[in-house]
Parts: sequence; C-alpha cells; structure tokens
Amino acid sequence: MPPKEPKAKAAAKVLKGAIPPRTLERPFPRLQLPIRPPYPPMEAKSVKEIPQDNSWQYEPKWDGFRCLAFRDRDQVVLQSKSGQPLDRYFPELAAALGALPDEKFVLDGEIIVEHDGMLHFDELLQRIHPAASRIRRLAQETPATLVVFDLLVMPEGKSIVALPLAERRAKLERFFAELPESPHLSLSPATKDFSQAETWYRDWAVRGCDGVIAKRLDAQYLSGERTAMVKIKRLRTADVVVGGFRYAQKGGAVGSLLLGLYDDQGLLDHVGFSSSFNAAERKKLKKVLQPFIQPKNAATGFTGNAPGGPSRWATERSTEWVPLKPELICEVQYDHLSGGRFRHGTKFLRWRPDKDPLTCTFDQLEVKSSPSSMQRSA
Repeated sequence: MPPKEPKAKAAAKVLKGAIPPRTLERPFPRLQLPIRPPYPPMEAKSVKEIPQDNSWQYEPKWDGFRCLAFRDRDQVVLQSKSGQPLDRYFPELAAALGALPDEKFVLDGEIIVEHDGMLHFDELLQRIHPAASRIRRLAQETPATLVVFDLLVMPEGKSIVALPLAERRAKLERFFAELPESPHLSLSPATKDFSQAETWYRDWAVRGCDGVIAKRLDAQYLSGERTAMVKIKRLRTADVVVGGFRYAQKGGAVGSLLLGLYDDQGLLDHVGFSSSFNAAERKKLKKVLQPFIQPKNAATGFTGNAPGGPSRWATERSTEWVPLKPELICEVQYDHLSGGRFRHGTKFLRWRPDKDPLTCTFDQLEVKSSPSSMQRSA
C-alpha cells in the first residue's frame, strides 16, 4: 500500500506555526487543487560532501527565491518558501504560467534573474518593493525565470507527491516537452552522474550557482521535511581587511567585524561581516581591536562603500559602527558573493599578520569587480 500523501502533515505544520497564517501579506485565493497554498516545500539538510551512490539525483543549486507555482484555470499563485505570495512581485511569471495550455498544475522551482551568463540575486531583491509601477518596470528591464525542478500536481488535477522522485521527474520532463517555449520558464537540469554533479559544483560558481542539491530517487515529496534532500554549498576563503566593528546590543562586547576589500582605485569597500564568535572570543576581540580604533571623522576605515545605510530590517542601533585603522587582516570562509558583497555572514578562520592590507583586493575572488568602482566608472 503506497504511503499517504503528506497533505495532512503539511496542514498540521501550518497550524503549528511553520507557516503562520497571520504573517501573510494577503490571503491566498481558494484553489480547487489537491495541494493549496500555503504549502511548505520540501527542504534540504546541509552536508559537507556530495553523496556518491546510485540512489541520488543531482541538480545545480540555483541562487534565487524558492517558489511553488499553483495554476487553477484562470488563477495563478506564486508562493515563497516562507509561505508568502510572490505573484505581485513577478507579474511576468504569473502571466507566463497563466498562458500555458494546461490549466491545472503545481510546480516547485526557483525564481532567478539571469543575463550575461550570470545570476543576479540583487536584481531579485529589488523586486520586493511596494510600488507596482517599479515592479512593472523591472519586469521589463530584468525579467525573471522560474527554473522548475519538481511536479507536484498533474495537469489533470491529481497529486503525485506520494510518488518517488524518479517517477515525478519523468512526468515533469514529459510535462515540459509539451509546453511552448517561454523565456520565463525553464527545466532545471538533473543527472544521476556523480561526475556531472562535481562539474556543476566546481565550474558553475562563476555563473552564480552556489553548490549542488542531491535528492533521493526513491523518496516521495516530503513537505516541510529535510530527510530526502541535501545541499552541498561551495565554500571559499578570502583575506580581508577589518575596517570596523559593531558592538553587541548587550554587554558591550564586540558583536561583529566589518570586512573590506580594496577596489581597483585603491579604496576600501565594505563587503560583509563576521560574527561567528562565542562569548569568550568576543571579550578577547575587544582587546585586539582597541589599539586600532579611530574617531568617526578620521580618514580611515572604509574609504569606498561604507557600512551604515539603514534598511527595512535594520534598527538604529544595528547601523552604528566603529572605524578602525585598516591594518588588521583576517581570513574568512564565505559561501557566496553577490553585488560585490558576501551574501551571508562569513566564518572567521584566523588572523593574517603576515599579509599586507593592500593585497586584500577583489582580484582574489571569482567576481572581481567591486560595486563602488563600477559606480565611479559609470
């Protein structure tokens, strides 16, 4: 007897708060589908190495927004990983899905913006904006694509989440083979060949993919769970200048180091932060940084793009920082670079007193141009 579809389990997760209904920007429409939003997507557990046996399917790890796409006749809904509606931010995708000949389906994929052979995550972020006029303009200037990697509901309206991935993938490929070509829809490549997975992991970083996803071929679609899919992110290291720091919100200890790299005009650009320290390490950091602290108006610290600039998520406290003489060098581990900045917080590895600060440039990274130098040359 085949396992029951995880529909009830998904509903229970919503009720328990995995996707709290109160957080929705607006309610989802009532769709006549066996799976309805908000529906928690299957998630991946992070591991260090690509699993190597014939029970896995490999895919590139796309750098974008996870998206479940629902089509019920004339209604199209795009749902984010966190259970928020996305269709108002990506009208070109909603239109493309609404124009397909099949009137019922549910797809799982990733929204990306790709041009000049590279993914551009910063251009995706610009879409999450309250002004409809801006969204329409960006949809024309930097159109998005939904890269699809799973099929959850068939065109006849039948859920296939209880089928193993190998069968779902075959049905997805047949589904795509019958679709008209669209610049807004793409089928994600997949393989059982481990050497191909290694190639994606090694060579597609320049394109903007940040690793590989491996999924068990015999697994059903496990909504909200991490038991059948793993992600292997490509981690890299860089030598960076510590151009400043922020205090922790409580206790007066160091909260995070602010990291910089020199651009091609010799200016120090802020590129990210590192806060991977325990309580004891934070206390020691204060003594290390103290001799390098400079007054706010000193011509030191970041001379190019500087930290600061409040965002929708920043508090007044979180934008305050202390400049340092640009003499401290450390090596950090990072997973991805986007728009001349480390996407996520970096992991502090070690101090590098043997390094000259001026050697800490963008040239050591795979994406070499800095945002400030691009702005000044424009």
